[in-house]
Amino acid sequence: MNDSGEGPGGTARPRRSDARRNKKTLLDAAAAAFVASGVEAPVRDIAARAGVGVGTIYRHFPTRADLIIGVYRHQVESLAEAGPALLESSASAHGALGRWIDLFVDFLVTKHGLAAVLKSDNAGFDTLHSYFLDRLVPVCTELLEAAAAAGEIRSDLDAYELMRGVGNLCIGAENDPRYDARRLVEFLIQGLRAEHTDDRPGR
Repeated sequence: MNDSGEGPGGTARPRRSDARRNKKTLLDAAAAAFVASGVEAPVRDIAARAGVGVGTIYRHFPTRADLIIGVYRHQVESLAEAGPALLESSASAHGALGRWIDLFVDFLVTKHGLAAVLKSDNAGFDTLHSYFLDRLVPVCTELLEAAAAAGEIRSDLDAYELMRGVGNLCIGAENDPRYDARRLVEFLIQGLRAEHTDDRPGR
């Protein structure tokens, strides 16, 4: 037996790459389902979005808690990677910040659901929350600093405070159809623009 996992022709690595891609597709589909329908979205709906069988989901994630935690970590990593990519591709740093915050709002839907799932496992939730802060606060800081350096927003903003504020605006939104958290978050991000303040250096 070849313990390296490589068969004739070196086929193991492509197989592992396919497995990673399939898992990413599954997690993307689950995240979209959670954003649209909450963390109790039926597994069959997630499977349909991903184009896989229900059994495939259960092989990767035996319980719903496993799936939610997997989506949580996947979204954190996607958000961490999105910050620099948006700074490169957006017309302005403020635009990149706004698009990143939109992604962050989608993430918060899943994050709130995770809290309910892990309510009996405070240590597990605390570990994930620390991971979330360690990965995302530096990314938000980079976006804020780029926008401030471009003169697009005021320069005294703290990433943790902004993320906490956005999070607070999103609490409970899923339970009240008349409350549009994304619209209020958009107002908040627009309000960061430097021309809306009179306390910039030299003014």
